[in-house]
Amino acid sequence: MLAEIRIEALGAINAATAEFDGGLTVLTGETGAGKTMVVTGLHLLGGARADATKVRSGSDRAVVEGRFTTTEVGDAVSARVDGILDSSGAERDDDGSVIAARSVSRDGPSRAYLGGRSVPAKSLSGFTNELLTLHGQNDQLRLMRPDEQRNALDRYADVTRRLDRYRSARDAWLEARRDLEDRRRRTRELAQEADRLHFALNEIDVVDPKPGEDEALVADIRRLSELDALRDAVQTARAALAGDGDDSAHDGFSAAGAVGQARSALENTDDVALKSLAEQLGAALTVVVDVSAELGHFLAELPSDASTLETKLARQAELRTLTRKYAADIDGVLAWAVEARERLSALDVSEETLTGLQRRVDELQSAVVAAAQDVTKVRSKAAKGLSKAVTAELAGLAMSGAQFAITVAPLAARADDSAPLELPSGVTVHAGRDGVDAVEFGFAAHGGSDLLPLNKSASGGELSRVMLALEVVLSASTEGTTMVFDEVDAGVGGRAAVQIGRRLARLARTHQVIVVTHLPQVAAYADVHLVVEGVGNDGAGSGDGKKARAKSSGVRRLDDDDRVAELARMLAGLGESDSGRAHARDLLDAARKDRAAE
Repeated sequence: MLAEIRIEALGAINAATAEFDGGLTVLTGETGAGKTMVVTGLHLLGGARADATKVRSGSDRAVVEGRFTTTEVGDAVSARVDGILDSSGAERDDDGSVIAARSVSRDGPSRAYLGGRSVPAKSLSGFTNELLTLHGQNDQLRLMRPDEQRNALDRYADVTRRLDRYRSARDAWLEARRDLEDRRRRTRELAQEADRLHFALNEIDVVDPKPGEDEALVADIRRLSELDALRDAVQTARAALAGDGDDSAHDGFSAAGAVGQARSALENTDDVALKSLAEQLGAALTVVVDVSAELGHFLAELPSDASTLETKLARQAELRTLTRKYAADIDGVLAWAVEARERLSALDVSEETLTGLQRRVDELQSAVVAAAQDVTKVRSKAAKGLSKAVTAELAGLAMSGAQFAITVAPLAARADDSAPLELPSGVTVHAGRDGVDAVEFGFAAHGGSDLLPLNKSASGGELSRVMLALEVVLSASTEGTTMVFDEVDAGVGGRAAVQIGRRLARLARTHQVIVVTHLPQVAAYADVHLVVEGVGNDGAGSGDGKKARAKSSGVRRLDDDDRVAELARMLAGLGESDSGRAHARDLLDAARKDRAAE
């Protein structure tokens, strides 16, 4: 529920705050006083595009702030709202309410805020649209669009789960269909690419490189290039350590033997310090022996001739052939080969593969047809129920002879259709994202007129009542939320206006309803009556040559006596006359009795 709205520097409103209760709230006022700015502010909270021209003259920016409570809505809506708040990092106030705000700068971008956090306008709209439904004068025109008519029917039919299943099947079918068509269209091109990949992969497989082999070869080749010098160094070092070399300079001497003798000499003493040194010499002897053994292994692994170097150089040349063509190093070549094999599997254009793909497309198409027919079946059944319910509501809105009907027909495919789907009946339809159905609202204002499409048969006042009747019928799915109507009674008067007031009051039993109206018959049914009125000039000129600033408007809550005066003004502009006030009092009393009797 919308608990409060605060507006600053938006159109005619300099600064105004309005508090809302449950039930039916009406906003009235003279033409140009700024009633529409309240609705404009709500649209901004709903994520509508910010219009800098709406910023009040003399101000740098306009601000709209709304306080919402969520205790009145159902569990499903409450869960979605909590999810939006959590994902945005927004927080509730101490009383559990949530503050949503939007600022519109005259020169810069707009800003959106939710629960004390700056958020994208899309996040703000996701929150407010769960709690707030806006019906402006433009919404009546949108009702004539086929997609809006289908959406209204889907709200009544509750086809969300079935539509999701259809869309999932459709996406898979279209992807498989595009793949098959692409392969057939590009058969020669894909075959040539497949040949190139086969050649490349065969070349790599013949060489059979191993991960990191190119780097290992560099080290091996460097070692082999210095083979004689390495052998001499190892032999000399090993002879010095172990004394088993051919060098006469080391005959009878080895580092290991000398260290061993020194350790034995120290171990045979009783001195603690010398025994400690003996232990250190023991550790050194271990190192000398280990190094000597490793030198032996190193020497044994050195090739005995230069042919090994030639072999490794030839292998390096083979690897460089691959790295010149496919990647910077062998690891990159191996990665390229993996990707090439995956690509090759997708390039298969053999008859066997194409036949398999066609079979897959046919299977997916059957799933799409089944899902689409399921959606159509539910829509067709719901169309009858919604038509009957709206017709009954129209009778209650002083249109007893009116008839409302909904047709659900196949959405015919075009000659160049991107998603043609053949139904079991043989009819080819367009498989759109929202199904294969063309939904159309039909309307006849009275029994003597033909049932025609809504956009050809309804006047402005009739269209207003059709939209209200639809909302009354569809409102069950949004119980506890806020519904805002901006001059839904346009083009209506007399008995029809009374019926609209009565229906809005009935809707307000389960919803918070806010109505901008010019009709006293509607305003009389309100639980709360707010008036938007001018509060004088913001520093008006006084003949001293100073320019007067724009007139400002504010929002005031009316008590019983003020309501009578406002209703009298709305009836005939006679807010202060006894006859006008008497008429207004009668209208208010009649509305109250009517509400009490229901």
